[in-house]
Amino acid sequence: MGERAHRPTVKEVAQRAGVSPMTVSRTLSGGLNVKPDVQQRVLAAVAELGYHRNENARSIRPGHSSGLIGVAITNIANPYYSTFALGVEEEVALAGRRILLGNTSEDVTRETELVGDFLGRRVDGLIVVPAGTASDHLAHSQSQGVPVVLASRRIDGLAADSVVLADDDGAHRGTIALIDRGHTRIGYLGNSISIFTGERRHAGFVRALEERGIPLDSRLVATDQQTVDQAREAMRALLRAKNPPTAVFCANNRNAIGALKEISTQLSTGLRGAADFPEIMSFDDFELAELSPVPISVIDHDPRELGRTAARLLLDRLDGDARDAAPRAIELPVSLRVGVR
Repeated sequence: MGERAHRPTVKEVAQRAGVSPMTVSRTLSGGLNVKPDVQQRVLAAVAELGYHRNENARSIRPGHSSGLIGVAITNIANPYYSTFALGVEEEVALAGRRILLGNTSEDVTRETELVGDFLGRRVDGLIVVPAGTASDHLAHSQSQGVPVVLASRRIDGLAADSVVLADDDGAHRGTIALIDRGHTRIGYLGNSISIFTGERRHAGFVRALEERGIPLDSRLVATDQQTVDQAREAMRALLRAKNPPTAVFCANNRNAIGALKEISTQLSTGLRGAADFPEIMSFDDFELAELSPVPISVIDHDPRELGRTAARLLLDRLDGDARDAAPRAIELPVSLRVGVR
């Protein structure tokens, strides 16, 4: 990883497509005055060669670093990820670098396009919160000599540095804490189990139930909530169940906020009191959690430190002694705060 691999040029794309470099440029700028069949040939050559437009080549002299780090996160509206990005920025700034920040909205296609844009701007490295399990675009980045660090989630089969949380352990500890408080009907709200964190946190939840001899009731498990509104709807369904849960484990702060919004709405009717609603366990802290109308506990950690750690791993690849080291995997601990409210 010490030497940057060859990156395809416009001339090479033109040769592959059998057109002029000017035609390649016109195609990539919108296709004005370029026949559709010719555009298709150019785009096919771009894909085959893995070409990315160099948006700032004129500002970078050959052999010089851009000083830029590309950072791809999944939800820029979530304060968790903005705090994570702040940690990255603080750490790379100490090394005299700057970040380019992009949002993927948990969409692998958008992530692929974003990574392509970053490479076109000659970033020195990438820090990515993966939107899924696809890795070809990240492996391509590595083949171009641009190191990649995965944060919060790993991708099987991609040999890259990574920093994640103790998801399984945290979910297990949180669920055990609910059981120790007397709960045996525990609901679950989470995002897709196909997502790295979703799978690990769900596994920790299930393991805790099994250890305590509590059967898993699939009717109390709701997954695939990516937004607060989706979590709110899932919580509404749990509360309407014939035998609703007395506690709910929320696999992330978006799910916890959605659950509390629904509880607050139902409380405002005056038909039920706070004691009629389940206790909440949230994996991830969130602002004003202490104002929850029902008892809430938090599996806590520092997203800023997650960002700093990811940045340090990348800087070690770029400037330190880890240029040719084997991929490193770091797991950060979490803490349990019972009874935030």
